[in-house]
Amino acid sequence: MSLEEVKFCLRCGTPLVLLPRAGKDRPTCPACNWIYFPDPKVAVAVLIEQDGKVLLTRRVMNPQRGSWTLPGGFLDAGEAPQAAAARECLEETGLEAEVGELLALIPGQEHARGADFVLVYSAHITSGELAAGDDADRVAFFARDNLPPLAFQATRQILQLDPKV
Repeated sequence: MSLEEVKFCLRCGTPLVLLPRAGKDRPTCPACNWIYFPDPKVAVAVLIEQDGKVLLTRRVMNPQRGSWTLPGGFLDAGEAPQAAAARECLEETGLEAEVGELLALIPGQEHARGADFVLVYSAHITSGELAAGDDADRVAFFARDNLPPLAFQATRQILQLDPKV
């Protein structure tokens, strides 16, 4: 949630005002002194390769509707990152995956509602049937030298890495 979206105290409902707190102006409750500190959004993704091809999903929502990306999504509060990566993979591809090592932590918010950090894990399929779901309308394997239009810089960045290094 952005600073502009937070208008009322989450504790008592009083309208917030900007006051100098912790080195900058922050939305603060004048009634109970609660301060809004925005938390970074964290996304997770999996890199699954099979027969020399990488698994990608096509986005049905903006931003980047119709472009392709790694299976992934947002980490929920209290959720282990590897569990979130496996959950997102299942939701978007119909495939259960065993999530392995962390391949990259990619910083940089690409759009207003995007993640501040993307954690990309290696993974391999353990079961399931390939079928698009959730916020993907297609899912397929692609050779790295014949990729479709990619949605995000984080996807482009990880596909340039050798996951075996």
